[in-house]
Amino acid sequence: MEQKEMMFGTRSVIEAIKAGRDIEKIFIQAGLNNDLAKELINLAKSRGVPFTFVPLPKLNSLSTKNHQGVICMLSAVQFAPLENIIDNIFSEGREPFFLILDRITDVRNFGAIARTAECAGLDGIIIGDSGNAPITGDAMKTSAGALSYLPVCRTSNLKKTIQYLKESGIQVIACTEKAEKTLYDLDFKAPVALIIGSEEDGISSQLLKEADHVVKIPMRGKIESLNVSVATGIAIYEVLRQKLHS
Repeated sequence: MEQKEMMFGTRSVIEAIKAGRDIEKIFIQAGLNNDLAKELINLAKSRGVPFTFVPLPKLNSLSTKNHQGVICMLSAVQFAPLENIIDNIFSEGREPFFLILDRITDVRNFGAIARTAECAGLDGIIIGDSGNAPITGDAMKTSAGALSYLPVCRTSNLKKTIQYLKESGIQVIACTEKAEKTLYDLDFKAPVALIIGSEEDGISSQLLKEADHVVKIPMRGKIESLNVSVATGIAIYEVLRQKLHS
């Protein structure tokens, strides 16, 4: 983790939250229970800022600076409100195209996915507030600057966000090897949001149940899995191909 992407100390982090800084996550020493720590925790909860309790050795491994039991990882991007983006898209007479990432943990995969998404003209990437790769300078670098242009929307509840997308007239498509239909069997010409799952265990069962359709990328070789950024690129460009020919 790069030093410039971190803040240290309870009071500094409280002020960063109050100032509206975009925060990736706050690491708080387990057992820290003074009044200032309580203020930080309550403020983070009220503002929807992700935080986690970790043992002191974990904090020391993140930084050798005098962190006072609190380290804050700043985001390299400014998170965008999903509702505003959807309203703007429809007001412009366009059809939304979003990507939902469920626990993509590798920074380089995240950056590569963002690069492909921006090149294909997507309207934004939607992520949960935990279990994802941190959006640091490394992610920005791997995205070749795409994260400077592509909105990232963070939500505390992906399930509810998917329900909101569906209520907004956007069909939600899960791309997973567990499907029966292939990517090429589906009509993507309507507003769409693609769900892509983690490198380890794919899309969570909870989110799979919320999808309007479940599709897979057909495989003909002996190795039946693709790198997640490659799989995402294939899916994105099939959607784009259909939209260009509609």
